[in-house]
Amino acid sequence: MMAAPALAYPVTVQSCSRSVTFDAAPARAISNDSNLTEMMLVLGLRDRMVGYTGISGWKTLDEEMREGVAELPELSAKYPTKEVLAGAEADFFFAGWNYGMKVGGEVTPETVEPLGIKVYELTESCIHIGPKAKSSMEDMYVDILNLGRIFGVEAKAEELVAGWKARLADLTAGVDRSAPLRVFVYDSGEEAPFTAGAYAMPTALIEAAGGRNILDDLEKSWAEVGWEAVVERNPEMIVIVNYGDVTAEQKIAFMKGNPAFASIDAVKNDRFVVLDYVEATPGPRNIKAVEKLIAGFWGN
Repeated sequence: MMAAPALAYPVTVQSCSRSVTFDAAPARAISNDSNLTEMMLVLGLRDRMVGYTGISGWKTLDEEMREGVAELPELSAKYPTKEVLAGAEADFFFAGWNYGMKVGGEVTPETVEPLGIKVYELTESCIHIGPKAKSSMEDMYVDILNLGRIFGVEAKAEELVAGWKARLADLTAGVDRSAPLRVFVYDSGEEAPFTAGAYAMPTALIEAAGGRNILDDLEKSWAEVGWEAVVERNPEMIVIVNYGDVTAEQKIAFMKGNPAFASIDAVKNDRFVVLDYVEATPGPRNIKAVEKLIAGFWGN
């Protein structure tokens, strides 16, 4: 008797609090946002996709991504509606909470299920609908491995994750962790900064590089805080998330030009590291992000 193939369906994966079963690999997938789209591309799934959503409304595609999605249409500049997903005859939507879906919004796993669309949720975003562990590199690895199972490309997913883990181990082997650098993540906002809390990917990236997010006690993923907390906790390094209309240079100039921030060590010593949006959010470029942070933190 022949052994059953290793990639036999149905397969069941955990997506936030749900178990989702796939009877076959999706053939008409849509991803939302640049980092999620890159996860699909790195697994070689472009031919299983009918398009992507939620990129050009906020940011521009860099050269690497433009090439990756060359033949695919952007079906919606921001979050898609149910009509957009149904109109594309999608059978799969890779999105997250605040990455294409809003809690209580029009597009959720429950609202698109009657349209024959299965949803896999970005692990980092699960905090918006229930408790989860603090952000870690595993969040990204889990998503890649689950996508591998969903699309029947497990071997590719496992190979990628093993490669990233090995690279990360090499990069971080010499990092001195005895006195973690105090680090603040500046995403956007002048009146009040939008930043990364305990459940956002940069917290894991910063820790891998030998730092500590000064707001790692903020029980949120991405959130707005007051500047007072930033000044009080006095970061030694500021990580700028680069995307959108306000450039990284403008964000740095704002911080350096504001007298309220003059006492912050990072500002005094001109210590800023810039991460692109696709490096700071869960996705294939997280290892490169750690490499950039190590160089910026320790001058390696």
